[in-house]
Amino acid sequence: MNNTIIWIISFLAIAGVIIRPFKNLPEAVYAVSGAILLLIFQLIKPEEAVSGISKGLDVYLFLTGMMLLAETAREEKLFDWLAAHATLMAKGSANRLFLLIYLVGVVVTTFLSNDAAAVVLTPAVAAAVKAANVEKPLPYLLICAFIANAASFMLPISNPANLVIYGSHMPSLMHWLGQYLIPSVCAIVVTYFALHFTQRNCFKEKIKTDIDLPKLSQDGKTALIGIAAAAIILLISSALDIQLGLPTAITGIITTAVVLFRAKKSPLIIIKGISWAVLPLVAGLFVVVEALNKTGMIQSLTSVLNHSISQSVSGAAWLSGAAIAVTCNLVNNLPAGLIAGNVLQIGHTPEIVKSAVLIGVDLGPNLSITGSLATILWLVALRREDQEVSAWTFLKLGSIIMTMALIAALAALWISA
Repeated sequence: MNNTIIWIISFLAIAGVIIRPFKNLPEAVYAVSGAILLLIFQLIKPEEAVSGISKGLDVYLFLTGMMLLAETAREEKLFDWLAAHATLMAKGSANRLFLLIYLVGVVVTTFLSNDAAAVVLTPAVAAAVKAANVEKPLPYLLICAFIANAASFMLPISNPANLVIYGSHMPSLMHWLGQYLIPSVCAIVVTYFALHFTQRNCFKEKIKTDIDLPKLSQDGKTALIGIAAAAIILLISSALDIQLGLPTAITGIITTAVVLFRAKKSPLIIIKGISWAVLPLVAGLFVVVEALNKTGMIQSLTSVLNHSISQSVSGAAWLSGAAIAVTCNLVNNLPAGLIAGNVLQIGHTPEIVKSAVLIGVDLGPNLSITGSLATILWLVALRREDQEVSAWTFLKLGSIIMTMALIAALAALWISA
């Protein structure tokens, strides 16, 4: 009976995050409410809830650092400056502007992670399309969501979920590139053409070219240096097998403090601009997953995976990659990655199956708006720009774009293996 109640509460909490029946309430309310109900009904002990929350510590620190960097950069008009340059380089072509934004998204996701792409890139793209007087800005903003997941397995640091899958057994950078470079390129290319094709009717208009190129302030340059420093620190931390959260948080805090000190501004300006509700949302999801673990889910999934591997390793790779891709959209890819990582680390899982699972965890969230934390952060950033994307609209796009990219990536993995 307890297991049944856990599943019901978890389902309702996750459904609330996905559907948001009350639009004025943030996603965090539903996740936290589910965690509280699990505690009230004594379906999970307080120490177990604390254990679940503590598993997301590195993620909280990472997000805090990135949100500080993004808000500081936005406050100092760095995004407006970048947007003006991108618009001028497009030379009046909507297709060229789309490609430029997409390529920037690939770089940001690869070196700063998918969450950073959502937090940092979305305001920049919003500023770019505004500067170019684009009538339909949504196709360009969609890039920020889809590339954040499509390029998130180019490097180990491209997605915090990558660290969860491998745990303390993270492969070397060269081994990683040998395993994931070709599937990642396939996912990026297919996602670009699929997204461009679905939005093709919006690229017929000419975009504005006679715009004023703003001058970047000294504080804006400091913010830019901070973002570049974060990229370098993340690469070094990954190479040294250091968790990414604390270095990112320290970089964000130092950059914000220096900019605020030089500009003689109050810290409240930055603090008020950050969507802090993202942190309790992640914490609530981790508590829900901790409760689900008590139902014997890990053991059951391990048995299913081992049976599938015994039948066919290639079949297990395709099946597990597709299954986890769909599952991420039901429970979010960070908790799903945590569950998958536990399952993979129990037995001796073949490398191709482990790689297929990671690709599914990273790429699968392009199906729905709640598949990954990056997409949720993107939604939050969109609301600040007075833009809305319904769950149904995203699902219709995602069912085409994610499916094509996932098949391409898994096929590339299977052929190379």
